[in-house]
This record gives sequence, C-alpha cells and structure tokens, in this order.
Amino acid sequence: MNHNTPLSPRPLRHLSDVQLRVLTTAQLRTHGVTTADTNQQCRPGGPWQQILPGVFLLHPGPPTSEERLHAVLLYAARSPVPGTATAIPAQPGAEEPHAPQPYADALITGLAALALHGFASAPPLLSLDKIDVLVPRLRRLRSSGFAHVVRAASLPTASYVTGVPVVSVPRALADAVADLVDAGAVRRLLTEAVRGGHCEPAAVVRELTQARLLSRPHVVDAVDSLLAEGRAIAEDRLYRMVREHGLPDPVWNVDLRLPGGPHLGGLDAYWPEQAVAVELDTRAPRQDEDALWSEYARKREHLERLGITVVYITPKKLRDAMEQQATVVRTALMASNDRDPAAYVVVLPR
Repeated sequence: MNHNTPLSPRPLRHLSDVQLRVLTTAQLRTHGVTTADTNQQCRPGGPWQQILPGVFLLHPGPPTSEERLHAVLLYAARSPVPGTATAIPAQPGAEEPHAPQPYADALITGLAALALHGFASAPPLLSLDKIDVLVPRLRRLRSSGFAHVVRAASLPTASYVTGVPVVSVPRALADAVADLVDAGAVRRLLTEAVRGGHCEPAAVVRELTQARLLSRPHVVDAVDSLLAEGRAIAEDRLYRMVREHGLPDPVWNVDLRLPGGPHLGGLDAYWPEQAVAVELDTRAPRQDEDALWSEYARKREHLERLGITVVYITPKKLRDAMEQQATVVRTALMASNDRDPAAYVVVLPR
C-alpha cells in the first residue's frame, strides 16, 4: 500500500483534498488501516509521516500551509467522529457552503489567524514555527510540535477563511501580541488592523485588556498610537459623510463656551445656525467606561439644556452605516426649525 492506494472500500467523497492527505489514527482505522499498517507506511523513507501526535501526512516531503493548519485542527479537535465531517455553513454572500471539516472546539488564532485574515504584516503561514490553536480551558491537551495550544474559558464564534475556522481579528491580535516582544511588530499589526478596516480600535483594546496585556510598556505605546490612528480615520470618515451626503458645512473641531462663563466642551462638528453638534464616541475600553460615559452624558445634558442638539456617532457606525448616520444628522438639522432658539454660545477653535 502507498499514499495513492485507497484506504478502504468505504467512499471518501465526503472528504476534501486536504482531508485525504492528513488523517488521524482514528480516521485511518475507520478506513481499514491498522496501527501496524500505519507504522509500516511511516518507516524511515516511507510514503507517510507522523507530523503531530496521532496525525499523519499521507505523502513524503514537507506539509503545505493548508496541511499544517488541518493537522493542528485535527490534533486539537475534541473527539471528532472518525472519518466524518461537519458541514460548515457558507458565509453571507457565498454561493457554496465551505467544504465540510471534522473539527470540534478548536479555532486557529494568533499570527496564523491574522495571516488567514489577510494581514500583510503577519508572517507567511509556512514561515511560522508554531500555529496557535484556541481550545476550551478545561481541555486536557498539551502543545506539541508546531501546534501551540491557547486556552479560553469559552470559545468565541468562529469565522471561516478558506474553510478554516478562525477567531476574530481582535482576538487573534491579543493572542499574537501575548507572545511578541518586538515593539515594532506589535505596532505594525495593530496599525494594520485599523488602517486595513479589519476592526475598530475599541474592539482591539477590549481584547488586550481582557488578556491583561496593557501592563507591558511596548503594548501600551502601540495602543496609544492605535487610538490616535483610529480617531484620525474616524474624523476623515466624518468629513466624507458631510461631503458625500450633501450636508451643509459645519465648523470643525471647536470648543463651546458661555459668554464670560465656563467651558462647555469640545465638539468634532458644529452647525451654529441650527445649534446641532456631532461628537465622535471614541471611548477606549481600558478607560473607566462608566465614568467616561457619565462625562459624555453630563456634557450632552448641559448642552441640550441650552437648546443644542448633540449627536454621538461611533467610528464603527461611520464605517458600516455612513448613510444612516448622515440621515440622523440631517434629521437633527431639519428639526431645528421646530425648536426654541438655542442660548448664545461662543465658538472657539480647538
């Protein structure tokens, strides 16, 4: 028997190409291959090789990146049914469902997941010495070979990239950063996450906070740059919203004060004639969110007592639903005619 020989009379149409090349001991046994047969095929110079405990590559030579990913998932999967597969639903807009895969309770994370998500700053899959795989915390499983086990109290919802179950970009970033000491590499990954439109800064900071990584100086420095980058991108989207959706030009980045009185707060955009203000909600989860939201609420309440309508917009809503946010602002501008005139305030550049 060689690697081109059918494993058994049982049909293998339910397996993908990579599943025919990478199989577990249990799957081989289901297809009629005994332990002795497997050992014979894996002898030095033989056509097969064991690449992880209980996981075999059914051809000589190094595994491809796809085969390594599949091997790690098979190694980490919780009791997959031998020789069977679970259908993976298609992503929205996809014409066909993903090829079925026999994985249970195992997700690719870290740098490998970022490479699958298309990060140019992540190393190529084949260059990774290890592939991070996320499993439930109570699983009795150890890292082995190029499979590096990462644990979580509960697994997040999987995304599928080329049929491979992966974690979200923020979670993958947190797991990657946990093992990185190169400040430049951390900064490049976080920056690409925002510039590339993969996620908002707040989602990244939330994952880094939960992973207790913000005590590391090089991570804090990268996060500060990330937040500044995220705010700049959000401001640019706000300018685009006004321009592309035909809103009247506001005054940008101003402070409001009562004449001879106290400072009322800074605003990202303000329409003096209509007394309508827009403020970007760029709160970072590492801050005390309740306290910061209370500050937002106090400012909004104070301004609205003066007859000024305040519209808060998150960067995510600007990215995903710009037209809807433009409608909200336009409605507020139109409604100004039905309100009592606002109090006179002094508008200063910020």
